[in-house]
Amino acid sequence: MARRTEWADRADRASSEDGGSPDTSRAGKGLPPQPPKSPEEQARAICLCLLTGSPRTRKQLGDALHKRGISEEVADEVLARFEDVGLIDDAAFAGAWVESRHHGRGLARRALARELRTKGVDSTLIEEAVGQLDSEQEETTARDLVARKLRTTRGMDRDKRLRRLAGMLARKGYPEGMALRVVRRALEEEGEDTEGLECEPF
Repeated sequence: MARRTEWADRADRASSEDGGSPDTSRAGKGLPPQPPKSPEEQARAICLCLLTGSPRTRKQLGDALHKRGISEEVADEVLARFEDVGLIDDAAFAGAWVESRHHGRGLARRALARELRTKGVDSTLIEEAVGQLDSEQEETTARDLVARKLRTTRGMDRDKRLRRLAGMLARKGYPEGMALRVVRRALEEEGEDTEGLECEPF
């Protein structure tokens, strides 16, 4: 995703400020072992480790802390602090997700909103993020997807081509009306007669 490096850099800086990783070589240097980490320190370490790999939503981090036995009170305190310093930013996460998944996978607004919901992004932030895409941009992407897939359907009968191509767009979240319109147009440009051509609901 576009903001991955920035998030990783922030996490690295925060880790350094927080004392970094435990020194596993203390015993070898004849130093006494460090005392056990407090729940807050454990929670920070878990979050920093996850954020160094890639951006995460607050819910994803909260779920990870819960699975590792961190209390809800401690988790809320640590996550709020991470939000304050910009290490957690669900709005930025959603915006970067939409940009990456639309341009990289060709996903439409409906599919993108569904993915963001599963990651715990607030519905208002989802609406703002998918609002980056308008119907015209979606249709342009749908035409590009069909153009790339069209060659693989040559030799099939007309109805099967329509179902295959429209179904591909439907799985990526494109509305049925747009999918059928785009596929019909692509087939007509190839010389197919689409008069009376219908497609079962998908």
